[in-house]
Amino acid sequence: MSTGTNRQRAINKALTLLLPAVPYSDSEPIRAAAGAPHMRTLPPPIAVWLAAVAHVRHQHTDYDALRDEGYDKDSARYFVLDAINRKLTEWRATRLLDPDEEDPS
Repeated sequence: MSTGTNRQRAINKALTLLLPAVPYSDSEPIRAAAGAPHMRTLPPPIAVWLAAVAHVRHQHTDYDALRDEGYDKDSARYFVLDAINRKLTEWRATRLLDPDEEDPS
């Protein structure tokens, strides 16, 4: 059994545990991002968390529009934090972004 297969299984398990109600149309891009080469050094649960937050930020919030309007990264992330947590809650996530912690991704 290859290491890639073991990592893929670990990513699948982490995704199921973190986001039990994520739709397939969202789970596949999250799974792909978590398995990307730049994520390989991270434990699968952390890679999945970072990939999920980034996916929600870019696909389910106004983050990119705010950046296009000239907001800096930190300001744009501040303004979309509640929207990210609403989507994570909808997917029954086992954790949410904490406004008092630095954004993980």
